[in-house]
Amino acid sequence: MSTDTTEDRILSVLEEDAQASYAEIATRANVSKPTVRKYIDKLESEGVIIGYSADIDPKKLSGRSIALVGVDVESEQYVEVTRTLQERDGIEALYTSSGDHMLMAEVHAADGHAVGDIISEQIESVAGVTAAHPTFLQERLK
Repeated sequence: MSTDTTEDRILSVLEEDAQASYAEIATRANVSKPTVRKYIDKLESEGVIIGYSADIDPKKLSGRSIALVGVDVESEQYVEVTRTLQERDGIEALYTSSGDHMLMAEVHAADGHAVGDIISEQIESVAGVTAAHPTFLQERLK
């Protein structure tokens, strides 16, 4: 028997298919539809579920580039930089990181040149940003 909680099973289904209906989630998580509704409402109100999205294979997009940009920040300006970058329209998502960079920004644009413009105009121009290191996504493997 699985040691996963009801919440874990529901979240697992949503992570696999954010468009799954309550009925489908209930079947796959082995719970009732009202239970699914109750848990999803709770998880949304607690901020565990912050949104629903589509997974995109960048290689299959014509005329679109997606880059993950490692952002280095002066430690004393971290909070201000983070707040500023969260407001920038060209940045699809912003993550804190424990890797080589303090922040990771997800940038979508028409092509590599447009990604470069977003990096220079909306990331590197922010006071406290010391460097931006883009990695272009090529093909989704899983």
